[in-house]
Amino acid sequence: MKGKILIVDDQFGIRILLNEVFQKEGYTTFQAANGIQALDIVKKHSPDLVLLDMKIPGMDGIEILKRMKIIDPEIRVIIMTAYGELDMIQEAKDLGAITHFAKPFDIDDIRNAVKVYADRNQGV
Repeated sequence: MKGKILIVDDQFGIRILLNEVFQKEGYTTFQAANGIQALDIVKKHSPDLVLLDMKIPGMDGIEILKRMKIIDPEIRVIIMTAYGELDMIQEAKDLGAITHFAKPFDIDDIRNAVKVYADRNQGV
Protein backbone atom coordinates (compact mmCIF):
# COMPACT_ATOMS: atom_id res chain seq x y z
CA MET A 1 0.00 0.00 0.00
CA LYS A 2 1.30 3.43 -0.97
CA GLY A 3 1.56 6.34 1.43
CA LYS A 4 -0.57 9.39 2.14
CA ILE A 5 0.27 12.69 0.47
CA LEU A 6 -0.97 16.14 1.44
CA ILE A 7 -0.93 18.77 -1.32
CA VAL A 8 -0.94 22.34 0.00
CA ASP A 9 -1.31 25.07 -2.62
CA ASP A 10 -3.64 28.04 -2.97
CA GLN A 11 -3.77 27.47 -6.76
CA PHE A 12 -6.66 25.12 -7.51
CA GLY A 13 -5.19 23.93 -10.82
CA ILE A 14 -1.93 22.81 -9.25
CA ARG A 15 -3.76 20.95 -6.46
CA ILE A 16 -5.94 19.14 -9.01
CA LEU A 17 -2.96 18.23 -11.23
CA LEU A 18 -0.89 16.84 -8.37
CA ASN A 19 -3.92 15.11 -6.87
CA GLU A 20 -4.66 13.30 -10.15
CA VAL A 21 -1.03 12.29 -10.70
CA PHE A 22 -0.59 10.80 -7.24
CA GLN A 23 -3.99 9.11 -7.05
CA LYS A 24 -3.13 7.35 -10.32
CA GLU A 25 0.16 6.26 -8.72
CA GLY A 26 -1.85 4.66 -5.91
CA TYR A 27 -1.35 7.19 -3.11
CA THR A 28 -4.07 8.41 -0.79
CA THR A 29 -4.18 12.17 -1.32
CA PHE A 30 -5.44 15.13 0.65
CA GLN A 31 -5.69 18.73 -0.53
CA ALA A 32 -5.49 22.01 1.36
CA ALA A 33 -5.81 25.55 -0.02
CA ASN A 34 -4.43 27.23 3.11
CA GLY A 35 -2.51 26.65 6.32
CA ILE A 36 -5.50 26.06 8.57
CA GLN A 37 -6.80 23.26 6.31
CA ALA A 38 -3.28 21.80 5.99
CA LEU A 39 -2.68 21.67 9.74
CA ASP A 40 -6.09 20.11 10.33
CA ILE A 41 -5.30 17.35 7.81
CA VAL A 42 -1.88 16.73 9.39
CA LYS A 43 -3.55 16.32 12.81
CA LYS A 44 -6.31 14.01 11.54
CA HIS A 45 -4.56 11.93 8.88
CA SER A 46 -0.78 11.99 9.55
CA PRO A 47 0.34 12.18 5.91
CA ASP A 48 3.64 10.53 4.99
CA LEU A 49 4.64 13.41 2.74
CA VAL A 50 3.56 17.03 2.21
CA LEU A 51 3.96 19.00 -1.00
CA LEU A 52 3.89 22.56 0.33
CA ASP A 53 3.70 25.78 -1.66
CA MET A 54 5.66 28.61 -0.02
CA LYS A 55 3.51 31.51 -1.25
CA ILE A 56 0.09 31.04 0.31
CA PRO A 57 -2.03 34.04 1.39
CA GLY A 58 -2.49 34.32 5.12
CA MET A 59 -0.21 31.76 6.75
CA ASP A 60 2.83 31.39 4.47
CA GLY A 61 4.69 28.17 3.79
CA ILE A 62 7.38 28.81 6.40
CA GLU A 63 4.78 29.26 9.14
CA ILE A 64 2.84 26.19 7.96
CA LEU A 65 6.05 24.14 7.96
CA LYS A 66 6.94 25.28 11.50
CA ARG A 67 3.49 24.32 12.80
CA MET A 68 3.52 20.96 10.99
CA LYS A 69 6.85 20.10 12.63
CA ILE A 70 5.32 20.84 16.05
CA ILE A 71 2.46 18.42 15.31
CA ASP A 72 4.74 15.76 13.78
CA PRO A 73 8.51 16.34 14.08
CA GLU A 74 9.16 13.48 11.62
CA ILE A 75 6.84 14.75 8.87
CA ARG A 76 8.44 14.90 5.44
CA VAL A 77 7.90 18.09 3.47
CA ILE A 78 8.83 19.01 -0.09
CA ILE A 79 8.49 22.72 -0.76
CA MET A 80 7.35 24.32 -4.02
CA THR A 81 7.85 27.96 -4.91
CA ALA A 82 7.41 30.13 -7.97
CA TYR A 83 9.94 32.53 -6.58
CA GLY A 84 13.72 32.26 -6.63
CA GLU A 85 13.92 33.30 -3.00
CA LEU A 86 16.99 31.47 -1.84
CA ASP A 87 16.69 32.70 1.74
CA MET A 88 13.16 31.31 2.03
CA ILE A 89 14.26 27.98 0.52
CA GLN A 90 17.20 27.85 2.94
CA GLU A 91 14.98 28.69 5.91
CA ALA A 92 12.56 25.92 4.90
CA LYS A 93 15.44 23.44 4.64
CA ASP A 94 16.74 24.58 8.03
CA LEU A 95 13.26 23.80 9.39
CA GLY A 96 13.42 20.29 7.95
CA ALA A 97 12.13 20.47 4.37
CA ILE A 98 13.78 17.64 2.44
CA THR A 99 13.98 19.26 -1.00
CA HIS A 100 12.37 21.96 -3.12
CA PHE A 101 10.99 22.48 -6.60
CA ALA A 102 10.64 25.74 -8.49
CA LYS A 103 7.40 26.39 -10.36
CA PRO A 104 6.75 25.66 -13.11
CA PHE A 105 8.04 22.22 -12.15
CA ASP A 106 8.54 19.09 -14.20
CA ILE A 107 5.85 16.67 -13.02
CA ASP A 108 8.19 13.71 -13.52
CA ASP A 109 10.75 15.29 -11.18
CA ILE A 110 8.12 15.65 -8.46
CA ARG A 111 6.80 12.13 -9.12
CA ASN A 112 10.31 10.71 -8.68
CA ALA A 113 10.92 12.68 -5.48
CA VAL A 114 7.62 11.46 -4.05
CA LYS A 115 8.56 7.84 -4.79
CA VAL A 116 11.79 8.34 -2.85
CA TYR A 117 10.36 10.22 0.14
CA ALA A 118 6.75 9.04 0.61
CA ASP A 119 7.57 5.62 2.02
CA ARG A 120 8.36 6.65 5.58
CA ASN A 121 5.96 4.11 7.07
CA GLN A 122 6.43 1.42 4.45
CA GLY A 123 9.63 -0.02 5.95
CA VAL A 124 12.01 1.73 3.59
